Amino acid sequence: MTRLPLGATLPDFPWDSLADAKKTASSHPDGLINLSVGSPVDEVAPGIRLALAEAAAAPGYPQTIGTQELRAAIVDSLQRRYHATSLGGVLPVVGTKEAIALLPTLLGIRGTVVIPEVAYPTYEVGALMAGATPLRCDAPHELPNDDIDLVFINSPSNPTGRVASVEELRSIVAWAQANDVIVASDECYLGLAWDGEAVSILDPRVNDGNLSNLLAIHSLSKSSNLASYRAGFLAGDEALIAELTEIRKHSGLMVPGPIQAAMVEALRDDDQEALQKLRYARRRALLMRALIDAGFTVEHSEAGLYLWATRGENCRATVDWFASHGILVAPGDFYGPDAHNFVRVALTTTDDNAEKVAARLQKGN
Repeated sequence: MTRLPLGATLPDFPWDSLADAKKTASSHPDGLINLSVGSPVDEVAPGIRLALAEAAAAPGYPQTIGTQELRAAIVDSLQRRYHATSLGGVLPVVGTKEAIALLPTLLGIRGTVVIPEVAYPTYEVGALMAGATPLRCDAPHELPNDDIDLVFINSPSNPTGRVASVEELRSIVAWAQANDVIVASDECYLGLAWDGEAVSILDPRVNDGNLSNLLAIHSLSKSSNLASYRAGFLAGDEALIAELTEIRKHSGLMVPGPIQAAMVEALRDDDQEALQKLRYARRRALLMRALIDAGFTVEHSEAGLYLWATRGENCRATVDWFASHGILVAPGDFYGPDAHNFVRVALTTTDDNAEKVAARLQKGN
């Protein structure tokens, strides 16, 4: 048998390296507070849970492309929330991490995949799984494009919270469309802008109404607390969406019917999303002040669910310092070599725990 185990080609799973820090943090007399992952802690809105329950008795296979109601809800929400127009195609996915990891493979990418200098680890993993070559660069439109097939962009950024301007996005889109390069824009934190506006690649201010080669990636995990539901979707270039739909039909990649029904409710209910944003804003203000008072500098973080913090030392030393206070945070080296002096502090904790973190940081300063 000739076989190359795919796992052997991939880097170690980043969070596995936090085992010692987690053990230290767990030994704190008041317990562990985990701010290393962006996993929601607030309950799913009642209307969404009701929609899920009412659809739970349906026995048949769901549609890969999504129900008509779901597709319409996706289009309506993108137009209403993010000014997207001329939408050609939409496609529900089983959580956006799955979509990002499989996208290079499903698109048949074999050349270079450009990812941000400081990036969500799954972009690199997706490229490696496809047998492509990941290349870190924040200005792909300034690179020679001989072998570039796909560019991942991420605004607002995970982990930094940086928001790309309309002008920056326009430059990347114009270059990609002129050179037949696909742009996959991870917009999972688009609804969580704190300072100014975060703009979608689907916005006509960015693309002039031309969605060729453009795919936007959206999640309901952050804005609606649906991480356990695995609810996301792609939108953009109609031909690319059709291509991905056919492959996913053959592969049996489909969002369960009850989840699709819950997604419809989440996409229609702006109030539950606004309420959740208020919760995060409250925690963000508290943790931001606590970090600054403890001697940290918080860079960017103008959007998203994280504070990108540094005090000028190696990130692993900072992780250990937090762990000694019973707090687990993510080291910057998870996201690339340029981030070795930063840690990512998640806002996904309860109000009570956010207050405890602030108190512990005050004592530790």
